[in-house]
Amino acid sequence: MKPKRPEKFDQENEVRAIARERVGTVKPSRVITPKSLKKPKHKKPPATENGPE
Repeated sequence: MKPKRPEKFDQENEVRAIARERVGTVKPSRVITPKSLKKPKHKKPPATENGPE
């Protein structure tokens, strides 16, 4: 039986691992709500809500 071969060195993974040690783990991503469910940024003036009087 052949001995196990050592894993190939991956510089990208190593850089990420060092960054995680320094900064810490990344915050979990947030769910993006569709624009139709978002509240309006500005309230409409009362005259336009009920129509012209």
